[in-house]
Order: sequence, then structure tokens, then C-alpha cells
Amino acid sequence: MAEREVDAAPAADDRGWRLRHLPVLLVASAVVAALGTVAGGVLGGADAALGVAAGVAVTVVSYALTTVVLAWADARNPQLVLPFGLGLYAAKFTLLGGVMVAVASTGWAGLLPLCLGIAVGVAVWTGAHIWWISTVHKRRTRA
Repeated sequence: MAEREVDAAPAADDRGWRLRHLPVLLVASAVVAALGTVAGGVLGGADAALGVAAGVAVTVVSYALTTVVLAWADARNPQLVLPFGLGLYAAKFTLLGGVMVAVASTGWAGLLPLCLGIAVGVAVWTGAHIWWISTVHKRRTRA
């Protein structure tokens, strides 16, 4: 079966398309980090506030790094996306695992809020990304 020909001209004319969604996701994450930090502070004190903020920050740094690296790889050669994506995935989860083990061994009271911050950060980033793709991006591709 022959591959469909894809018109690369629109993508070449719009070099920023790979990162266009990033500001929306960063704003959504900043809002949830602020709200989570306040909630953590009220419910659990300074350690909880710091834990939630750090958890959301871990998610934001991880996902933003992936977005930028994969956009770079795709702009160079789309065949680089898979190896760069898998390599980055392995590196990030190895680092995250090591950091979580190190933090857990300290007995820090902010560990559970850190984990909750990561989980909420993932949910908000993913939800905002789904919203952006299903609304904003969908409108752009129709135009």
C-alpha cells in the first residue's frame, strides 16, 4: 500500500505550530500550582505547600522539556521523534525515581503533597492539552 503524500508547505510556512499550545498549558499549570500551594498551606502547613508546588513544577518541567525536545526533533527529521521520545522518557523516569527515593528517605512531611502535586499537575496538563487540541487546534486546521 502506497503512503499518502502529505503537503509539507503549510507546516513549513508555520514554523511555530509545534509549540503553539505550550503557553496555554503553562498558564493552566501555573493556576493549579498557585491554588494547590494555597490549599496545601492552609491544610498542611509550609511543608505541604512546598510539596504541592514542587510536584506541579516537576510535572511542568518534565512535560515542557518533552514538548521542546520533540518539537526540535520533529523539525529536524520526523524519524527522530521516536528515539528522542523514548530516550527522554527513560531518562526522565529514571531521574524521577531516584529523586522520589531520595526524598522518601528523608522523612519529609511534604512527600505526600509532592506526589499529589505531580498527579494534579499531570491531570491539568493533560486536560488542558486535550482541550487545546479539541477546540483551538481543531479550529485552526479547518481554516
